[in-house]
Amino acid sequence: MILNVDLSADVPIYQQIRDQVVEAIAHGALTEGSPLPPTRTLAADFGVNFHTVNKAYDLLRQEGLIRLSRGTGAVVTAAATDQVLPSDWTARARTLLAEAVARGISPDEVLRTCQTLLTSFGPAKQEDTR
Repeated sequence: MILNVDLSADVPIYQQIRDQVVEAIAHGALTEGSPLPPTRTLAADFGVNFHTVNKAYDLLRQEGLIRLSRGTGAVVTAAATDQVLPSDWTARARTLLAEAVARGISPDEVLRTCQTLLTSFGPAKQEDTR
């Protein structure tokens, strides 16, 4: 897995790391048991404070996507099908959809874009082949 951060972006670095790990899980590049780089190693690679990487990993842990332990470090956990999405998921989606509407993007284009993105992820691809 290759992570890229844009140090000059408006999105905080910890959020960029968190988002890229989530996308790697969705695409199947990271599966259950996949180890993530140690926080200090990743921080050194990016030239950022290790607390920044720690914050990203802690968010992922709180969301149930990774587990952290002294022995194994950060490891991707099994996808729990009975887990409810984070409560802010709908609010974040609503804001993104509102931005699309405010920019004049048609509902059909929004739906096409969402469908294209969903089918690009690993689990969605597997469901399509059944």
